[in-house]
Amino acid sequence: MSSPSIADKRRTFRALHERGCFVIPNPWNAGTARYLQGLGFKALATTSSGYAHSAGYADGDVTLDMVLDHCREIAQTADVPVNADFEAGYAEDPAGVAENVRRCVETGVAGLSIEDSTGDANAPLYDFDIALARVRAARQAIDATGGDVVFTARSEGFIAGRPDMAETVRRLKAFADAGADCLYAPGIKTAEQIDTVVKAVAPLPVNLLMSFAGLSVDDIAALGVRRISVGGTLARVAMQAFMTSAREIAEQGSFASFAGVMPNAELNKFFHDDLPRRPKP
Repeated sequence: MSSPSIADKRRTFRALHERGCFVIPNPWNAGTARYLQGLGFKALATTSSGYAHSAGYADGDVTLDMVLDHCREIAQTADVPVNADFEAGYAEDPAGVAENVRRCVETGVAGLSIEDSTGDANAPLYDFDIALARVRAARQAIDATGGDVVFTARSEGFIAGRPDMAETVRRLKAFADAGADCLYAPGIKTAEQIDTVVKAVAPLPVNLLMSFAGLSVDDIAALGVRRISVGGTLARVAMQAFMTSAREIAEQGSFASFAGVMPNAELNKFFHDDLPRRPKP
């Protein structure tokens, strides 16, 4: 059976946003992408932090070319749609955002997100008018490619030290009017906050970041959320297990953490048999 085309994956991804609620977990390399796909998830999303940490960088320190190569690898590895965590577009001005979005679309992703965070602790969000212009530029760049890429606009106030619900809603509604297909306010956690955002931008779909133990998929679906991502949390789960085991060896001279670890043969079987084999390097 042939793999789905980029156009097929983009159509599938757009259809997923039309009804129901789905989880879009975040792999950080080809192996985790293939494993998540093998579990039956209908779509995947890259994670800026998970990828950066796996490459030995802090989140936000990787280059645009590195991110584009990573998006291309995950999009080519997966037979399901992939959404790109494209951070703030790797440019400040709208024209730069538009050019970089064009390049991201060319990697074969089915969707991408742009955020309004500046990375400056003293002014963590772009001014409203600039943020809106950046969203419009991203929308125009996607339209110009002729591809049916799902565009998610993010307002980062709740994770950037500006947890103002009124301002978050104002931005998300403006982003929706500017052409965003999906809206996203990472950091909202309570049922009341989620309900407020969902109702504010309805009928457009909302992505919810789940990086904490609490609400279940059914709980979130009941609140009207269409898409659930986990950001870098799965990557941190893996990194925490690695760090705990390594520290035990270094500090205690013990290998006790190796007990119960799956055998190499089990992973080999999964990657050899359960998914289409990739070309040999």
